[in-house]
Amino acid sequence: MMKDNVTLVTEFVLTGLTDSPEFQLLLFFIFLVIYLITMMGNIGLVVLVWMDSHLHTPMYIFLSSLAFADAWASSSVTPKMLINLLSKNKSISLLECMAQFYFFGVSATAECFLLAVMAYDRYAAICYPLLYPVRMSNSLCRQLVITSFTLGFLHLMIHVGLLFRLTFCRSNIIHHFYCEILPLFRISCTDPSLNSLVLFIFSVFIQSFTLATILVSYTYVLFAILRIKSEQGRSKAFSTCSAHLFSVSLFYGTLLIMYVFPGSGVASNQDIMYSLFYTVIIPLLNPFIYSLRNKEVLGALRKMIKKERSLK
Repeated sequence: MMKDNVTLVTEFVLTGLTDSPEFQLLLFFIFLVIYLITMMGNIGLVVLVWMDSHLHTPMYIFLSSLAFADAWASSSVTPKMLINLLSKNKSISLLECMAQFYFFGVSATAECFLLAVMAYDRYAAICYPLLYPVRMSNSLCRQLVITSFTLGFLHLMIHVGLLFRLTFCRSNIIHHFYCEILPLFRISCTDPSLNSLVLFIFSVFIQSFTLATILVSYTYVLFAILRIKSEQGRSKAFSTCSAHLFSVSLFYGTLLIMYVFPGSGVASNQDIMYSLFYTVIIPLLNPFIYSLRNKEVLGALRKMIKKERSLK
């Protein structure tokens, strides 16, 4: 396609994680193992919650929804990255590129809102235990999960819609391992200022709103825990909340650096490392962060294993 005697780009090339052929095979096997563990951990958690009726409570419905979002995020990015590590042809079409960014962005946005409603759920459970079934019914829980993913779809429709106003003619090289939006801005022939402004506004709003919800909820939770007289009760409450706060710190730390403070002088290779963290590492860690110290999840897993053995 020609416009003003300039060839417009309809296909991109992802540079990936490394240009060194000797490292590509090693990285392929490392990230293949990570991806398989990620999918087993997250999809396994979803199946476990779905199959065990004792886990059909808001806390575990939110947890399984977060695991689903993590599996979605990893599957949006990792398979293409693995293919590119083995293939000499690292090209991706414009539509494939936008689709990859869209589906990853949906999962990341949904995860922001899910982490916020999980914090509110812990606030309602610890601060108002007698009113908890009223404040957080299963039907409300499902509505919040659906709303979280719906907001993700709507949010990314705005950014992908604005991407179609950009043209690419200077270069088709994306210095990244997936179609991240900021590298696309850098190679655009059209001024991406409007896109950058909208991205910044929505990133600030979504991350500020959800992070504020989390911080306020856990401030109340902390004061409520300190009022618990039983040491065992305090220990159980801290154990439940500490996993969530650790996951929040990992997730929001990288997102804030990437999208809210993108002009902080972060180098391109550091961009890739931050992106690798929230697209690959966090989805790997979350099921273990939430499950290894959760007695009910471990108990449900043991029951499922025993049931499988007895059937054999």
